[in-house]
Amino acid sequence: MSEQSFVELRHIRKVFNPGSVNESLLFDDFDFSVERGQFISVVGSNGSGKTTLLNLLCGSLKPTAGTISVAGRDITKMPEHRRSAFIGRVFQDPSVGACGSLTILENMALADNKGRAYNLAPGVSKKREEFYKEQLSLLHLGLEDKLDMPVGLLSGGQRQALALLLSTLTPVDLLILDEHTAALDPKSSENVMELTEKFVREKQLTAIMVTHNLRYAVAYGDRLVMMHQGQVVKDAAGADKEACKVDDLLKIFNEISIECGN
Repeated sequence: MSEQSFVELRHIRKVFNPGSVNESLLFDDFDFSVERGQFISVVGSNGSGKTTLLNLLCGSLKPTAGTISVAGRDITKMPEHRRSAFIGRVFQDPSVGACGSLTILENMALADNKGRAYNLAPGVSKKREEFYKEQLSLLHLGLEDKLDMPVGLLSGGQRQALALLLSTLTPVDLLILDEHTAALDPKSSENVMELTEKFVREKQLTAIMVTHNLRYAVAYGDRLVMMHQGQVVKDAAGADKEACKVDDLLKIFNEISIECGN
């Protein structure tokens, strides 16, 4: 594994419920690296380790052993709230990505000030409203004309698109997409995926997307990783990724006798 990799997990060991009758080992001397600017799609059955991988990166889980680094900094012992300053995350549940009781404008202001102290200054700057409108217009949902609407009144698709925008409003080293289209209807899912591709490319983000949708895994990103029982069983990038077909992935799923999801 290259020492210059932008994201690195080295010699990761993860034991759940250690010392109990439910003790289980998922990762054992697991290595994983991501180069700057890569957009990786990760697939695998339940229990394969893909969500645990994201949780280790974001800090909601700590490794039993091993080290994790992002952009040259060791974050192995860094708490989750500090990592959120440079790691953006969009969750599966659209209600998690923004505060439903606050307006779109207020949510934009909170995201815009992430990691900075408010002191006694107003929470929402009028000078930034035009910038917020410009950003919201990128979603093509008409939200730029609804700044005063509580986010809780938006549809699931609108909320997830907004969550994607909020997570990338300020510069981040890494964008984590945690099955972020799984709870959406097909039309909303397509829109959010198109926005994801647009933001990742235009903002030159490094992104890891876990998905159960094999078609999205094949169609989006420049690297595809399949996991099974805490190991990578397929890793395709470049021309190999472009040549991947859904049927190829299904064949691997069938060969290792795991459920292929949706």
